[in-house]
Amino acid sequence: MKKIKSFFGITAWLVAMMLLALACSDDLDIRTRYLFDLETMPVQKKIIEGETAEIRCRLIKEGDYQDAEFYIRMFQPDGIGELRMDDGTVFKPNDLYPLKKETFRLYYTSRCKDQQTIDVYIQDSFGQVVQKTFSFQSERTEEDKEE
Repeated sequence: MKKIKSFFGITAWLVAMMLLALACSDDLDIRTRYLFDLETMPVQKKIIEGETAEIRCRLIKEGDYQDAEFYIRMFQPDGIGELRMDDGTVFKPNDLYPLKKETFRLYYTSRCKDQQTIDVYIQDSFGQVVQKTFSFQSERTEEDKEE
């Protein structure tokens, strides 16, 4: 009887060790870098000098890593205007600003009568960048039409 108990004990121990060995994996996936994108609501296409267009934005992330930080910057290749954040921050071209919220609004104010284009870049702390371009056609006012 002692031999049978010993045999089952050793067998159970071997089975447990095999299960532990098979359960362990070197493929443990600890990710800190996830893909992301900037989603926006439709934005108006025409703008008058002095008018402000609202751009509603939401950061869409594939995963969530708490220590990931996001930044925003802008560049204006065409036209003259001002882009500001919903907290009042006015962006200077190519300066990097921390993005504190995943849902936010940008406000673009036209300062000329030409076609205008702004490029908005969102960058994470791992160097990944997403770019969105917004174009506005200049619309003439009644005063401009009379001249």
